[in-house]
Amino acid sequence: MSTYLPTIKQLQYLVALHEHGHFGRAAEASFVSQSTLSAGIRELETLLGITLVERSRRVVRFTPLGNSVVAKAHRLLREAEELSELVQAAGKPLSGELRMSVIPTIAPFLLPRILPRLRQERPALKLFLREETSADAIESLHHGRADCVLLALPFTTGDVDYEHIADDRLFVAFPQGEPRDPPQIITPAMLDEGQLLLLEDGHCLKEHALAACNRPELGTGATMIGTSLHTLVQMVDNRLGVTILPEMAIDAGILTGTDIVARPLKAANANRDIALVWRRNSPRADDFRLLAEEFRIG
Repeated sequence: MSTYLPTIKQLQYLVALHEHGHFGRAAEASFVSQSTLSAGIRELETLLGITLVERSRRVVRFTPLGNSVVAKAHRLLREAEELSELVQAAGKPLSGELRMSVIPTIAPFLLPRILPRLRQERPALKLFLREETSADAIESLHHGRADCVLLALPFTTGDVDYEHIADDRLFVAFPQGEPRDPPQIITPAMLDEGQLLLLEDGHCLKEHALAACNRPELGTGATMIGTSLHTLVQMVDNRLGVTILPEMAIDAGILTGTDIVARPLKAANANRDIALVWRRNSPRADDFRLLAEEFRIG
């Protein structure tokens, strides 16, 4: 066995460089100077006796073996995180640091209602939040940047456990007076693909909306332009089209001050499953179940 082993810090620097593709940005994300990060990676290369990164003025390129080492480093860092979590889990429930990623179609509508009470009732919990699209949040979870993720299912999550929090119905939002006598329930057949406004790729709500409508032509005819639900609401309010909103956002007042009418979408899958997910076999699983319960109570 080798006398010298890579340090956790060296592996963290390597993973950061792979993620950001730039020494300066990787150093900033690691809260160290660029020279410190560069030196740490060079020490790792010397220790292993291989070149992991090809350096030039403009390009940072990982060697094939470097990419393999990064993949292994992700797993080792995740194991180190779980070792720390194991110690934390032995203490007071829902205490210490917990990093949670939340998708943008949930964060501004659910968190303001939950967090004040959570801070008051769980003062030992230090909850660090990160807003990310579903795909980025799941990647953060499996790479150890997040401990759990609050998102909407169905979505491809990999090997995880989860707790259901709430069902969130989908509504069709359209300018008041269009149509003149709006029905109380909207069916997918009533939607004009040329008028439908949806979030950009990367937001799972777009996929949920299209799946609920079950009309393939909507996916090609709809305008994928919105970067947030608030942007879509402004576009609808300016009579540029119609959109699909979750009940959570409507209950939180996203339509306040607008001339928009919202009606339930009547379809087989016209809802999304709000859930808290975490890596399977995490030693903090009991904490995550408690946290999910806190969200249900709220």
